[in-house]
Amino acid sequence: MTDRISTLVEPRPLGDTGLTVSPIIAGAAGWRRREDGSGSSPEESLELAASMASDGVVTTIDTANNYGFGDSERRVAWALGQLGQSAGRLSVQTKADREPGTDDFSAPQMRRSLEQSMERLGVDRLPMVYLHDPENTTWERAMAHDGPVAALVAARDEGLIGGLGISGGPAELLSRFVDTGWFQALITHNRFTLVDRSSDALLTQAAAAGLGVLNAAPYGGGLLTSWPVRTTRYAYSTAPASMLEAVDRIGRLCDEAGVPLAAAALQWSLRDPRITGTIVGMERLEDYTRTLDLAALPIDDALWAAIEAVELDRSTWQDAARR
Repeated sequence: MTDRISTLVEPRPLGDTGLTVSPIIAGAAGWRRREDGSGSSPEESLELAASMASDGVVTTIDTANNYGFGDSERRVAWALGQLGQSAGRLSVQTKADREPGTDDFSAPQMRRSLEQSMERLGVDRLPMVYLHDPENTTWERAMAHDGPVAALVAARDEGLIGGLGISGGPAELLSRFVDTGWFQALITHNRFTLVDRSSDALLTQAAAAGLGVLNAAPYGGGLLTSWPVRTTRYAYSTAPASMLEAVDRIGRLCDEAGVPLAAAALQWSLRDPRITGTIVGMERLEDYTRTLDLAALPIDDALWAAIEAVELDRSTWQDAARR
């Protein structure tokens, strides 16, 4: 184990939940077979989980009620069940979701979501649950006495769940949820990368408030995985021209330094002291080993300084596009 990886083995406290997470977290949205044939097979998921349990570097798995309409949670439970006692090194966090097709975020739907997740995962208590994508309802409905926040706080009070977090997109909206004081952890995605800093102030706010802070999608959904780029997709749409130009400038800097763009993209998140854990989508063993290789690669301060000096077009950032 390299010195770099050894620094990523020590579990980190997730806010005041009493739980810990690994600095690198395995995103399990792809632990399923999609209709188009993508995703992973059961055997591939099991191989990945077995390596995680054996190595002890990535010990936290992130899933959600609506990932694959429950298929991700089912696959996670199956793989851990196959591992037997060695699965005890791994922990699972999930998310409470709106009803597919109706966007129902009511209190009864939150209870159904929790019950479904417990049934799929084979547990009678969920250690860590996040309210997922509240941008799909209104602030007033989310915070109503019969809304999702009240339902999940009640479930925590009952002991049905352990820690409670908030997970979503728009940073300004998530900031309002952090301000309520009801949440112990935060997941932001696609908004703190080499080319998008939408969540910068949110990270500072959440860390200062003592929340566990998880940063997801450090590669922006694929754009930052290689240079020259193999895809122009960032998050859920095509990257604007000025963002692609910034990626090209950063990619050239990395290439001149002998560093893969993906290593810089991953470590941009890993090196930030405000971030408790970085969620990286992994479907197969090769994704896991590549992630560890990228995390272990040394990057000089001079390259970080050069990357930070690259001017970014704020209008291309995820939250700027929403205004």
